[in-house]
Amino acid sequence: MKIEILGKNVNVSDAVRDRIEGKLRKLSKHFHNEVEAVVNLSQVKNSHIVEITIPLKNGAFIRVEESNFDMIASIDKALEKLSRQIRRHKTALRKRYQSNESIRFEELNLLEEEADEAEEEIRIVRTKAFPIKPMDPEEAIMQMNLLGHNFYVFLNAQTEEVNVVYSRKNGGYGLIEPVID
Repeated sequence: MKIEILGKNVNVSDAVRDRIEGKLRKLSKHFHNEVEAVVNLSQVKNSHIVEITIPLKNGAFIRVEESNFDMIASIDKALEKLSRQIRRHKTALRKRYQSNESIRFEELNLLEEEADEAEEEIRIVRTKAFPIKPMDPEEAIMQMNLLGHNFYVFLNAQTEEVNVVYSRKNGGYGLIEPVID
């Protein structure tokens, strides 16, 4: 596993770097191929934020974010979340496909209740259909705010493609545009 550790408003010490690399290397047994984990460490006021992103071969991402007043606690909680997400992802893939080239299944020891829990999380409980009208992203953000939602799906009048605008946790808005490979 290739590990890239980036710091924003934080000096990444060797001890912190070793702790992250050591724990992530233990998780590398779950992957067939060389994957790259990107770890972003940042500090906003008294809060230490750890964000870990691992892109998989099939185009999916495993991503966790944890915030705490203590950097080490943030790292440990983020790595625990990452481990749970890997187990959940592998369980879902195992049920959907019998073989996957990016994750190694034989290293996974799941309890039966964890498998049932992961299966329930993927179940679609509601489908909603609605008409979409052409608009620009700024108008879509206004509509989203009027509805009180944290995302809004719309037809972009400039590109004539379906886009999504969303509220970011740290303020501001994001725009998701589809890219077909």
